[in-house]
Amino acid sequence: MLAMERRSQILARLQSEGNVVVADLSRLYRVTEETIRRDLDKLEQEGYARKTYGGAVRAESSQVDLPYIVRTLTHVDEKQAIANLIAARVPDGASLALDASSSALFAARALLGKKRLSLITNSIEILTELVGKTDWNILSTGGTLKGNGLALIGPPAERMIENFHVNWAVLSSKGLDASMGFMDANEQDAQIKRAFIRQASHTVFLVDSSKFNQQSFVQIAPLGAAEWIVTDAAPDALWIDRLNDAGVSLLTPQAEYIQSRTVPGEIPRDISREISGDIL
Repeated sequence: MLAMERRSQILARLQSEGNVVVADLSRLYRVTEETIRRDLDKLEQEGYARKTYGGAVRAESSQVDLPYIVRTLTHVDEKQAIANLIAARVPDGASLALDASSSALFAARALLGKKRLSLITNSIEILTELVGKTDWNILSTGGTLKGNGLALIGPPAERMIENFHVNWAVLSSKGLDASMGFMDANEQDAQIKRAFIRQASHTVFLVDSSKFNQQSFVQIAPLGAAEWIVTDAAPDALWIDRLNDAGVSLLTPQAEYIQSRTVPGEIPRDISREISGDIL
């Protein structure tokens, strides 16, 4: 295993579990403890970890933009549950915009059984996943390659998005804050997501439950920009009231919290009236 791959897996474990132990990692990866300490030194220098006696803990910061491969390895069960929820409610013939988040990647995989979807994305990983879907209309935004994100960003991508319309923008965020709404670690990523929101009739945010009460560097959009939040577990009653005040509906595996303003594009029941047959 390459050192970069090992560090990515260690970082994913840190993000999921909160801490790691040098001796355990040494046995798991069959390398010396000194090698693991060097890995942890590197992660600490990059702002992802904080070394402790015998191991390291997660650096508690939502300001850091994690490498894409790490994001695909963290909160996997939660992201899969969210993806299954949204996929079950997308009809054949729908038109969608997907951002370059790992949550959107899980959603794209869950949608593979659908027919005749029209989809635009700035995610290279999603485009790769969809190779062979010949009955879909798949568009790339183009743009500048983001170094560690397998994403296309920048003004060319934003201009491409402006040429199209979708019924649903399906996005994710780094954090969800009571006052700032949906937040991200990178301004260029946030600009792409805002462009998708502008070109969509309705917006859905896929956020696992760890994102609630998390701030990041830049605002994507206020809470009211979303019609739906799809998550793996309902937040506390204060958040339910907050979303109710903002007119945002919530969908979880356990329950649906539906606001009146979302009925015309109602996700949980029948969105085919709104989005089937509407192509990019």
